Amino acid sequence: MPKIPETLQELTVGQVAARSGAAVSALHFYESKGLISSRRTSGNQRRYTRDTLRRVAFVRAAQRVGIPLATIREALAELPEGRTPTREDWARLSEAWRAELDERIRQLNRLRDHLTDCIGCGCLSLDSCVLSNPDDAFGDRGAGSRLLPERQPRTPGPPRPSTDPNEECCA
Repeated sequence: MPKIPETLQELTVGQVAARSGAAVSALHFYESKGLISSRRTSGNQRRYTRDTLRRVAFVRAAQRVGIPLATIREALAELPEGRTPTREDWARLSEAWRAELDERIRQLNRLRDHLTDCIGCGCLSLDSCVLSNPDDAFGDRGAGSRLLPERQPRTPGPPRPSTDPNEECCA
């Protein structure tokens, strides 16, 4: 890992990339999403403060555990004066994210456990398919769409009154 002199308070995008392990394009992306910020020199080059390294580490750690960038941005915005996250900040935020991660783990375990039920189906049109239609509330009514009211086929001739008491007009 390249050493950055302590006296150097502003870093180029290349220095931040080399030290953080993030690609330059990722740093530009993080900046466009409001996760990090830079100032521009008179030559229009980006300069980052040293604390950007900690912010990038925070973002990458949160991403590794599956936290969406929008959620990370909201968490960073809560910090006073846009300061760099501390160990205490990480502990507080990670505790808040724990329930969301536990729910994702539960969903992934459920998908894993039911994966073999669907292998070989091909059409995913089973009456009850936990992969293509989890928590299917209408599956007990049979296969196919049950959200639209079933209509009788039209026959030539004058309109007939509907047999559906919930339907307002004739077929």
